[in-house]
Amino acid sequence: MVVDDHRLHAEALASALKLRGHRVLAAAAPVAGAADLVIARVPEVCLLGTATPAEPGTFDPVAKIKRERPQVAVVVLGPVPSPRGIAAAFAAGASGYVRHDERIEGVERAMTKARAGEAAVAPQLLQDAFAELLNPAEQPDDEGRRLLQMLTPREVEVLVRVAEGEDTRLIAAGMGIAPSTARTHVQRVLMKLNVGSRLEAAALAARTGLLDRAGPLARVRQADPAGTGDGRPEL
Repeated sequence: MVVDDHRLHAEALASALKLRGHRVLAAAAPVAGAADLVIARVPEVCLLGTATPAEPGTFDPVAKIKRERPQVAVVVLGPVPSPRGIAAAFAAGASGYVRHDERIEGVERAMTKARAGEAAVAPQLLQDAFAELLNPAEQPDDEGRRLLQMLTPREVEVLVRVAEGEDTRLIAAGMGIAPSTARTHVQRVLMKLNVGSRLEAAALAARTGLLDRAGPLARVRQADPAGTGDGRPEL
């Protein structure tokens, strides 16, 4: 069987396979609904096309097919994914992963290997997947970490003091700077966080966990009595 979210893709590949002597039970779309059809028809091999191998839930239909019909070999057809995309396909139970621009002969070889119980994946794709698993790339930071990285250590301290309810006078006194400088720092923090008030800044910091992450950085004043914070002269 051939299933794909794009019916034309499924029908085109099914026609090409039929011309080469393969018995195709059905060409179906979308993938999510077609999983039930695969479970009902029980083909030897299911070619499953996807355009988003890295998206969460993409391979849920694969897992469902393998859970209900473990004897069905599922070969994923998709774009060159991140290695994690390939890993996710195999983790869901896929028997192979083939680039969607592969020649029909390559698809046939993958089908043959999958039917025989072998892993059907190009050596380079498999090598990249193992390299990524052994040396995982750093994942995108969450919102709190991202916001924290936008602020200098001195601005982080200001934000913590704002969240603690300190006004400009107290911030200035606590940091050993002029009130006008404290006011400037507060305005920079509000601008970087894209909020309109101190209350909004405090709420955003609490909601994203920024304050929890800021704890060690906010204590920079203890190790930096000169008040330069980020290594630059105070303005």
